[in-house]
Amino acid sequence: MKDATLQASHADLANAIRFLSADAVEKAASGHPGMPMGMADVATVLFTRELKYDAAASHWPDRDRFVLSAGHGSMLLYSLMYLTGYPDITQEQIKNFRQFGSRTAGHPEHGHASAAETTTGPLGQGLANAVGMALAERLLAARFGADVVDHRTWVIAGDGCLMEGISHEAISLAGHLKLHKLTVLFDDNHISIDGPTDLTTSDDQRKRFEASGWHTLAVDGHDPVAIAAALKTARTSDCPTMIACRTTIGFGAPKLAGTAKTHGSPLGAEEIEGARRALGWTSAPFEVPEEVLATWREAGAKGADAHAAWRQRVASLAPALKAEFDRLMTGDLPKGWEDAILAVKRKASAEVPKVATRQSSQTVLEALTPLIPEMIGGSADLTGSNNTKTANLKPITASDFSGRYVYYGVREHGMAAAMNGMALHGGIIPYGGTFLVFTDYCRPSIRLSALMGQRVIYVMTHDSIGLGEDGPTHQPVEHLAALRAIPNLLVMRPCDTVETAECWAIALNEKHRPSVIALSRQALPTLRTTHTDVNLAAKGGYVLQEADGTRAVTLLATGSEVMVAVEARTKLAAEGISAAVVSLPSWELFDAQSETYRREVLGACARVAVEAASPFGWSKYVGSRGGVVAMPGFGASAPAPVLYKHFGITSDAVVAMVKAKL
Repeated sequence: MKDATLQASHADLANAIRFLSADAVEKAASGHPGMPMGMADVATVLFTRELKYDAAASHWPDRDRFVLSAGHGSMLLYSLMYLTGYPDITQEQIKNFRQFGSRTAGHPEHGHASAAETTTGPLGQGLANAVGMALAERLLAARFGADVVDHRTWVIAGDGCLMEGISHEAISLAGHLKLHKLTVLFDDNHISIDGPTDLTTSDDQRKRFEASGWHTLAVDGHDPVAIAAALKTARTSDCPTMIACRTTIGFGAPKLAGTAKTHGSPLGAEEIEGARRALGWTSAPFEVPEEVLATWREAGAKGADAHAAWRQRVASLAPALKAEFDRLMTGDLPKGWEDAILAVKRKASAEVPKVATRQSSQTVLEALTPLIPEMIGGSADLTGSNNTKTANLKPITASDFSGRYVYYGVREHGMAAAMNGMALHGGIIPYGGTFLVFTDYCRPSIRLSALMGQRVIYVMTHDSIGLGEDGPTHQPVEHLAALRAIPNLLVMRPCDTVETAECWAIALNEKHRPSVIALSRQALPTLRTTHTDVNLAAKGGYVLQEADGTRAVTLLATGSEVMVAVEARTKLAAEGISAAVVSLPSWELFDAQSETYRREVLGACARVAVEAASPFGWSKYVGSRGGVVAMPGFGASAPAPVLYKHFGITSDAVVAMVKAKL
């Protein structure tokens, strides 16, 4: 078949993808050729007929989003990018697939390849990110109108993506919100690494999606006419659409097509040559016939007119509205928002409230959300506990996207991944809450937030045994250490309302790093009673109370245990031991300070740390002369004061540790 608008046939266009992919994997001696070969027909129809994009302007805000959730098939994306003319993916990049320093990483990495809308590879993540992208489109369209924001989100997902538990959360949320501009193209090839999928699953995926409120279709994934018809039908749906594309993995490979052997290994020279003969592809490795490449480049350029028209529409907006849209797209914060932070700090220092830092966080949010309209909040069914909803945030619903608060339900992992998608889309600063212990459910997405450098803010409350009676299943012990181990993740644990305000300011200013703000359930006294405009927490650690006279010991603490350190300082002073108290809300920020500053804060003396969590990691601060008062294991079910006494997270324990070290 030959499309009337194209010079080359559909088969030739699809085969260009197949053989660029197979040849690149062969040269790299590693990779996944089967999926690109199997989904080449679907991708060809999508990129030549339906996808709104401009290969010369990969960051056009109103482009359609294409997410390769089945990220192991990365050569599908790289082949498409080269063929359609994305400047950053050249033939040399294709030849250097999976090599150090190339843009063509083993799995698509956001920021490496310009068309990689998100980093995929951990299966199901891309699908869940796409839900966030589709939601962001609806939110921004409600605010700026369809002349400015009107695009679709397309996903290629495989059997593995749909087996992962996160897919259920993502599918359910998308169906509930009727994100009708979201279309999932399911690579229904019946193969996973272990072999045929009937070894592991009997799910009827269409019925599964339909049960969550999706429209579903099924097509022959190698029939371009049927594929095109299904894509057009998806455009008319009032709910998200899943198209099950029945494909043959490794399509064209004479001996291995349809088998798991094509999934994650090079085909071998003989098999590739056999595929060339079977599909009538006569070009040498990495070569694309001029007519085929020209046709692909035409497809990549045809969105330029739509892009230019969009730019004219944006230019004609009222100046204030245009300025606001541009601000959101660049990720800059509005002028004056930091005044709200200072006001919260000033009031707290004057009134010295004794409240849980989760309540302090809500106080800060009440001040910030009216000023920063791109802040979109939410909680995984713990709104009243996380204190994430403010008075001016109305719910987002399937019938009204003018709201700014997502009721995510008990979908912690889906929430985290959707927030990644919203941040990646642009124009949104997402924050969402659950209990700190449930970062275990969110962790894969939190890690990807950090890997991609996205401004996603995780509001994690009930951060220690201080939550009390819910017991060890809900009391985080190892979680702070586990989160601190993730590169490029900012973990902050404020001690009072003042520090909480400062931590929110830090998180908002971090354009290229996610933040976890760990907050207490129990009430904490205000320790910062003298106001300063300076954000002391921004250095990660600082001297909260200096020693009287020559410092004999430095007491280090975070969050709710800073109060314990302050009490210990008073008791030590009564015994003639001069102690300084250092609040260390963020290890990452403190470690980034100069060695001189860190030495000044820590002091050339004995050091004792106290934290109601695992002691893991504290040794780098306390050194060989110091000690750590921390949790010896899991918690227990009892009121918080009982637990602190039982586990020895007390000022008396700190005093005893200091005496032992001195």
